[in-house]
Amino acid sequence: MKHASDLKRNLFSIDGKSYSMYKELRGSYRFDGYILSLDRIQGDPFAPPSALSLQIPFEATGIPAEYLETKNRRITLQDYLTRRLAKEMEDYSFKARGSGKSGLIAISRCGQTVLERTACRITEKAVFVRFHVGFPANGRRINGRELEKILFQFLPMCAEEALFYRNMNPKHLERAIFLSDDQQFIREELKKRGLAAFVAEGAVLPRKSGVSDLPMKGAVPFQSPDSLKVTMELPHQGRICGMGIPCGISLIAGGGYHGKSTLLNALESAVYNHIPGDGREYVICDDTAVKLRSEDGRFIKDADISMFINDLPNGKDTRCFSTLDASGSTSQAAGISESIETGSSLFLIDEDTSATNFMVRDAFMQRVISRSKEPITPFVERARQLYEQAGISTILVAGSSGAFFHIADTVIQMDSYRPFDITEKVKELCPEYPDAAGMPPVFQLPQSRRIMSVPKELQRERQRRSLKVKVHGIDSFSIGKETVDLRYVEQLEDGEQTASLGRLLEYALEYLTDGKRTIPQIVSLLEEKLEAEGLESLFSGNAVCGFARPRKQEIAACFNRFRR
Repeated sequence: MKHASDLKRNLFSIDGKSYSMYKELRGSYRFDGYILSLDRIQGDPFAPPSALSLQIPFEATGIPAEYLETKNRRITLQDYLTRRLAKEMEDYSFKARGSGKSGLIAISRCGQTVLERTACRITEKAVFVRFHVGFPANGRRINGRELEKILFQFLPMCAEEALFYRNMNPKHLERAIFLSDDQQFIREELKKRGLAAFVAEGAVLPRKSGVSDLPMKGAVPFQSPDSLKVTMELPHQGRICGMGIPCGISLIAGGGYHGKSTLLNALESAVYNHIPGDGREYVICDDTAVKLRSEDGRFIKDADISMFINDLPNGKDTRCFSTLDASGSTSQAAGISESIETGSSLFLIDEDTSATNFMVRDAFMQRVISRSKEPITPFVERARQLYEQAGISTILVAGSSGAFFHIADTVIQMDSYRPFDITEKVKELCPEYPDAAGMPPVFQLPQSRRIMSVPKELQRERQRRSLKVKVHGIDSFSIGKETVDLRYVEQLEDGEQTASLGRLLEYALEYLTDGKRTIPQIVSLLEEKLEAEGLESLFSGNAVCGFARPRKQEIAACFNRFRR
């Protein structure tokens, strides 16, 4: 391993020369107290910035070792350090000047959720931090003196302030760690108490705007109905009260603009932990929950949708159904089937984004169009069976159809962002409005026959070593010439998760796709790999900043939408 003095000497020797000579600096250098690695060096000042990493002995940071005792604590600590380093780097970014991205210093920008990222990884031995630096240039000539400022002045100051316990507010770090303990405790309590979700009193559910996930100022704090109030004794926070949504079928009703979708959106995001001050810190949902919706035009391959759709006029086998352009109902049916395969035990559904004919058929329609002429078994007729025979709960937002009242175990009315338990009132009214649902066909869980395959076009590109992944924000990525549309995978929280999905798909196509394994089998293998080795295991060389771990459910959703 080279010494920092070697790096400084090399910087001065290439100053003013062609930008491509920066690549000669690649390697690891020992500084006082840490190792700096130049893992990937950009070929042009206007190209994506260079990838660097720091390695600091964990003991040297002074961070209490007990903050690594559990996986949950470790991820929280990694998130905390990433946020601190991002704040410090922001102050120094572009202070070194030059062409293009010269002087950029950046690390992952974390949102309101706590995610496992490649930006920071902590073991009992060391803290690994990965980030990006735009190597300075004058035109396309090396500006070594400006890079020296970054590597020998700015980065050491950032690391000192952000990563060493002596410069932290111990109470702030303790608060983050203790909060993660409490959040994990609630998740475990949900299972013990037969709850699908918990929403603490005082929680702030509305967000600042449609493009900001920050809490809305002046929002109505959440207040639980007495009949659904649950009390928990948390390890650190102590006693906390809130609304417990029982397992089974729960209906969220109410007038428009009264907070139905706001509550559901909070539950969607509650599969992740949130940072202190978010307002949803103690909003916790079953972490296997999947938000389901219709996706007109979706690709479907070999999905078993026979639970909901049978006897199509064209004679297609719905036990192994494929289409390049799904309707709203078939896409929603496929989404449910695919989610069952991932082990989801809770479905989150908003009537507004669902296919009407998939969800319910009223009495008048049943009189006009007989069951024998309708291939769709509506969700209202399957929801009860999904819970009683498969243990899958449903939380449904409904504002236009009363059909779901007949099957609901719990009915919550949102009124001016306040919830009221109206279950008893609804049960009293149900006899006045007879249930139009008939006897559905025999219930049978979907059987996976979906073999993962590599399209011929991608096979050719892979042979030419031209298979590349390009991320287009949070909503999609392309692999080769094929775009994977993730617009309606609504529980993706960060574009870095999308980047990871692209890398996971690339890895699966390269190493796991053998023409025999099904998608659920491949997803399970990837989950085992991520759990044992982390995101870093997906990189053949050095891991880089810019990737966050998605859930098993999002990995499967991505693979299912890949047009293979």
